[in-house]
Amino acid sequence: MSIEFKIPEAIEKQLQPVRSVAENVMRPESRQLDDNEHARPVKFVHMMWPQMQQMELANLEAALTRAQKSSNGDESQKNGPDNKPRSDRASIANLSLVYMIEMLSWGDAGVYLCIPSSALGGAAINAVGTPEQLERFLRRFTEGEPKWGAMAMTEPQAGSDTSNIQTTATFDPQTNEWILNGQKIFCTSGKLALEESKGLVVVWATVDKQAGRAGMKPFVVEAGTPGALIGKVEEKLGIRASDTAQIILDNCRIPAENLLGNAEVKTGPSSQGFKGAMRTFDATRPIVAASAIGIGRAAFEYTRDLLAKQGIRMDYDKPRWKLTTVQADLLEMEAQLHAAWLLTLKATALLDAKQENQLESSMCKVKAGKAVTWVTQKAVELLGPLGYSTELLAEKWLRDAKINDIYEGTGQINTLIVARTILGYSRTELK
Repeated sequence: MSIEFKIPEAIEKQLQPVRSVAENVMRPESRQLDDNEHARPVKFVHMMWPQMQQMELANLEAALTRAQKSSNGDESQKNGPDNKPRSDRASIANLSLVYMIEMLSWGDAGVYLCIPSSALGGAAINAVGTPEQLERFLRRFTEGEPKWGAMAMTEPQAGSDTSNIQTTATFDPQTNEWILNGQKIFCTSGKLALEESKGLVVVWATVDKQAGRAGMKPFVVEAGTPGALIGKVEEKLGIRASDTAQIILDNCRIPAENLLGNAEVKTGPSSQGFKGAMRTFDATRPIVAASAIGIGRAAFEYTRDLLAKQGIRMDYDKPRWKLTTVQADLLEMEAQLHAAWLLTLKATALLDAKQENQLESSMCKVKAGKAVTWVTQKAVELLGPLGYSTELLAEKWLRDAKINDIYEGTGQINTLIVARTILGYSRTELK
């Protein structure tokens, strides 16, 4: 029995123009954009926007249909007309997306992160928003000029420990508004989202500090809202083409209807605040994993091809103990990337089938983060002094790789999630 890594035909057709952009637009500009941090990849943005509009429209229509059926209690959401589980006829929207992200990250991960879309903000709205909110906030990403969405959760004192979020949301009944105060950091595309027309950021804030994670709620802050300010824009080790911003919320007033979900605080397992955040991450961690694998594949393929020109070729027929050390390293690099990719495809397939994927989502994120860090480091090592120099992109891929082991839940945090899920421990029992 063999494992087939061939791209499905339907996805391959969608991927062809993306591959062209990655090869002919992103890769040639990699070094320049890395050297000039925060310079916007204008050509890439405008080339990708029409395709992203189509994807946003398809995602919006699917989300509206799902939300409508859910609010009506329509059991056909679970079973189709033939009474077979709906997962048997699952779409491939998310699968198509991870293939696209992997290819774009092969082109350049920092440039990919500049892609105009609703991004993490859209994922949060999709996870917990009402049909009216889906329409009001996400329709904009299907129309007009390029625009960006973002999500703001991390704070100076609250990275992996989201229960320590200090940003507050206070309701003003006289004006029917929420007032947000606090500071968010490391917000990917935060500057683009707040400074461009019709962009938005989903801000996680607490409505009740005593309730801990149960008091966390997501709020939509739209571009141009008074009191939502861009602070420091980070200078980073890698993914330098993308903006990573500090957001300052100073008596930022937003309409009451910009709260996603219910304002009621429910403690215990039914807490919707933290569960809403986790549903967002269950959907986006496979995307981070796919991006990691794209970077790793770029490093692996370049190293493999350059060494082949020097007469060092991979040999799949010999047992490992008959291979040179370099040949064995190349095979291990490829194997690690394939293992991470299979986990990513499984997590994504479950997402498309509308099935629980928290375990698989965290698994693929952990594996991909570790694999890409090791693979890019090994690429630099095998390429020697040239790999360490800026003459090649290998050192850039190494710098770009590490973020995938950090953001959207560090490797350590996701390992804990995997362990708790498999062993049946609670957060207080295993930490």
